[in-house]
Amino acid sequence: MRRLALLFLGGLMLAESAQAQVQGDRAAGRQAAGQCRTCHGLDGYAQIPIAPHIGGEPESYIRAQLTAFRDGTREHEMMTIAARTLSDQQIADLAAWYSGHEVTAELTADPAEAPEACVGCHGADGIHLIEDAPNLAGETNIYIDTQLKAFRNGNRVHDVMTPIASELTDEEIRAVADWYAKVKLDIRMVE
Repeated sequence: MRRLALLFLGGLMLAESAQAQVQGDRAAGRQAAGQCRTCHGLDGYAQIPIAPHIGGEPESYIRAQLTAFRDGTREHEMMTIAARTLSDQQIADLAAWYSGHEVTAELTADPAEAPEACVGCHGADGIHLIEDAPNLAGETNIYIDTQLKAFRNGNRVHDVMTPIASELTDEEIRAVADWYAKVKLDIRMVE
C-alpha cells in the first residue's frame, strides 16, 4: 500500500513538473485568445466590468489561475466552464500570449496615499511587484471589491490574501477598490 501511495505521489509531482516545463507559444496563444476576447479582450484589456485585465500579468500567475479554474480549485461560473477543456499546452500558450503584453500605469493621486496593505505586492500604481500578485491598475472597483470580499468570506483562498482581506471592513475594501480603479492603465500588444 505504501508503495502505491509513493507511486501516486511521484506521478503527481511529475505531472506538475511537466506542466511547468511546457513552453508557451505566443502565436498559438493569440489564436486561442479568440475564446477569451469577449470578456478579456484580445489584448487583455477587459471588455466587461466583472472581468479582470489580464494583459501583462505574470506568466506564472496566468498559468496558475487557468489551471485552478480547469481543475476546480478556483471556481467561477464562466471561467470554470471556459477553462475546463484547456490542455497544459493551451494554458501555456495563453499565458505566453497575455503575459507578453506591456503594461504601464499612471497614478492620478499621491502614491503616499496608496493602500498600505497592498503596495508591497501590487505596487502603489497597481503593477505587480511579485510574481504571485496580479496587476490591479485600472481594474474596475466592482471587480476588486468582489475579489476582496471573496477572499474575506473564504470563497477564494490564498495564503497571503485571505488573512489580509479577513481584516478589512466593507469601507476599507471599497477604498482599495476605488484607489486602483482610478489608476490609468495602458496595455500594448508586443509582436
